[in-house]
Amino acid sequence: MPNYRNKLTVSGDRTSVRKQVITKFLDEEPGTGTGENCSKYIYEVETTIKGNKVILKRPANLNKGMDFTVNVEGIRFKEKSLVSVPSHSVIIQDLTKKKEKDSTEYKKVKAVIQKIHNCEILEDKDYENIKFSVGQPIDVILKSIKWLFIEQDVTYWNWSGRSMLFSALHDKGLC
Repeated sequence: MPNYRNKLTVSGDRTSVRKQVITKFLDEEPGTGTGENCSKYIYEVETTIKGNKVILKRPANLNKGMDFTVNVEGIRFKEKSLVSVPSHSVIIQDLTKKKEKDSTEYKKVKAVIQKIHNCEILEDKDYENIKFSVGQPIDVILKSIKWLFIEQDVTYWNWSGRSMLFSALHDKGLC
């Protein structure tokens, strides 16, 4: 089966964002088996300031149903690796380095994370005025966080959803 590549944009509150994502997934063509017979989808959801695409890949390797992975094309999140998937631990490590490097500048990051958590619409200008000399570009991290929040709302809606990652960031003093 071919790989399908689509665009996906969402807006609104937590509930409507979740519905928009799931509705898009419901339009997918079914697979006819495993391996080459599996239908595979890539959704372009964001573009970083430097032009890297934030994409969702379906199906996810470990889970079934509506789950997906968040990837950033052209970004290696681990040294000596080709991993384009921003894990929670990598995000926390990156943000911790930024906070340790410049706690005053990091206050801007906290404010943006709160906005992302609250499903507010952000533009590139909201990221462009945040500067760090360590870690990944801040817009890569923050745009990844947005979609990791959404992934958790899709997968763990009946539990705590986006609060899982948000609580981990909060416990580390990162939001």
